[in-house]
Amino acid sequence: MEAGKLNSVPRDDGFHMPGEFEPQRGCIMIWPERPGSWPYGAKAARCAFKKIITAIAESEEVFVAASERSYENAVSELSHIENVHVFKAETDDAWARDIAPTFVKNDAGIVRAVNWTFNAWGGEYNGLYPSWDKDDAFALLFAKKEGYTAYDAAPFVLEGGSIHSDGEGTVLVTEECLLSPGRNPDLSREEIEEKLRQYLGAEKIIWLPNGIYNDETDGHVDNICAFIRPGEVVLGWTDDESDPQYALSFEDLKVLENETDAKGRKIAVHKLPIPEKHVFIGEEDLLGYEFEEGEDEREVGERLAASYVNFYFSNNAVILPAFGGENADSDKEAVKIMERLCPERKIVQIPARDILLGGGNIHCITQQIPMGPQG
Repeated sequence: MEAGKLNSVPRDDGFHMPGEFEPQRGCIMIWPERPGSWPYGAKAARCAFKKIITAIAESEEVFVAASERSYENAVSELSHIENVHVFKAETDDAWARDIAPTFVKNDAGIVRAVNWTFNAWGGEYNGLYPSWDKDDAFALLFAKKEGYTAYDAAPFVLEGGSIHSDGEGTVLVTEECLLSPGRNPDLSREEIEEKLRQYLGAEKIIWLPNGIYNDETDGHVDNICAFIRPGEVVLGWTDDESDPQYALSFEDLKVLENETDAKGRKIAVHKLPIPEKHVFIGEEDLLGYEFEEGEDEREVGERLAASYVNFYFSNNAVILPAFGGENADSDKEAVKIMERLCPERKIVQIPARDILLGGGNIHCITQQIPMGPQG
């Protein structure tokens, strides 16, 4: 056994994945840089990241990884913000949700890390860039840096955005993602489920059929459905039956209406409509990207997977995407819904189109660290 790594699995040691709405020590983020993800030198993306970092840092620590090349810029932009810690680490991109550790804790409150294999959302089958070694190494790097003992699930492929826990034994996933041939093609659905039970301490896995339409992560659950507390979820929705999203969300709704959680409760489903006006890649956007050979390229008119479900719970707030422009009314409606559902938190809405241009949103660029001592 390597130092700091365990040969057991979390379930056998009494560890489980807590809910994202539970108390947190902090959040992991990565300063954006990749030219094929963030157009025009990532200037607009960094502005959006900074606003999100500032909002989260009001109630918890934020650990921001930056490459050697971007470190000075990150320090100059962020070092004055209380609770923000910038550190050097090389990554292939800025999707902390998918490459940082998944954290688990036990009944004594001790927190440990889980490392998954990362293959750029599909590896040789349909991965989004040709090299992902630095991303794949990041989880164990961070765990070692901060003193978290780590469970190593490798070679099992999983991203943090593909799982959502209620903290009481129930985990949401999508068939679209976890059964993709680019993840674990040699494992059956039952074998994949057993891995989730072992490494997340899960008692019940709820398999939703679909994610958000045109989601390049093969339908991560964090863009379509999220627990807001045990027994309650928000579901990305549209009433427009001509939108491809309608059939996808309708199938997910039917599953949720006929399921119970690990405690036997019926699940309360709250519809959280997607932006009324779809968000697309424009000509000016496209001119700002610099794609490398073998990297997935954007196209003018490409519909982006915009969803308000892709929010982050900080200790005192919901950090919620806004898409602006023609979607001003949709943005306001999303705030109203989340204010009603989460009255104990501030709803902080931040313009996020410049994050969406990279292929994800606020939840995708953040990874929470539960409150508790390292164990």
